[in-house]
Amino acid sequence: MAEPAGDAPAYGLGDDELAVHPTVYREGAYAGKTVLISGGAGGIGRATAWLMGRLGARLILAGRSAEKLAVAVEAMRARGLDVDGMTVDIREPESVAGLYGRVAEAGGFDILINSAGGQFPQAAIDFSVKGWNTVVNTNLNGTWHMMQGAARLWRDAGRPGSIVTIVVVTRQGLHGVAHTIAARSGVVGLTQALAVEWAPLDIRVNCIAPGVIETPGWRVYDPKALEAYPKSNPMMRNGTTWEVAEACAYLAGPAAAYVTGEVMNVAGGSQLWGETWTIGKPDYFKG
Repeated sequence: MAEPAGDAPAYGLGDDELAVHPTVYREGAYAGKTVLISGGAGGIGRATAWLMGRLGARLILAGRSAEKLAVAVEAMRARGLDVDGMTVDIREPESVAGLYGRVAEAGGFDILINSAGGQFPQAAIDFSVKGWNTVVNTNLNGTWHMMQGAARLWRDAGRPGSIVTIVVVTRQGLHGVAHTIAARSGVVGLTQALAVEWAPLDIRVNCIAPGVIETPGWRVYDPKALEAYPKSNPMMRNGTTWEVAEACAYLAGPAAAYVTGEVMNVAGGSQLWGETWTIGKPDYFKG
């Protein structure tokens, strides 16, 4: 993973760590499977790619930046992983259709991990129209384009499929990112609807809701806000991208063959207790 510019801290696990991090899964557990990961060059997506690849999966990393994809692909290939990178803008249906055309030509795939997305910390009252639309278009519409495209490809090929989408904890204690709460809540509802509609196609659809997971994306947040993150959940610590990756490996694969329409919280219990203020906690709530 590229080092941050200047004096910015390097949050999250790097490629050297992800390449050797211990796992609970057996070697070859995903041999013969192809996994498509949107946002595959980013924090959670990248960790999931490393895990699935180390378990024997063929990987297709998708994202907007060809440069970032190339760096991730090079690092993984250097460790013997079977991986390719393909550019896509998930916000654009035509771009997603082009991606799936290339994926089909390359032999198709079995699992979709929707890890692409993003948001920025800001008080909701100050959102611009552009800021709101950008987050919702990426996190909700873009996720939908990826899900529908995958389902159509599997349906037409007469093969089963599994979708896991990375969301956020939407119902407890996450403040300062109301745009992503709105978008990710939509994805959760969509997942529940699709789990029913797509069951006849043998397509499972689930979500993972991470809590405070340390990733390179943390560089956009106020360091003072980050200091409070370990106390945002009953376990009193930050999570790692590897912990989310191992949840993906469970939920996407045969161990969860009878699970669909679910949201798995990988959040240290923050969905039950605690609060995360991405913009700093207002004095009003410090009484």
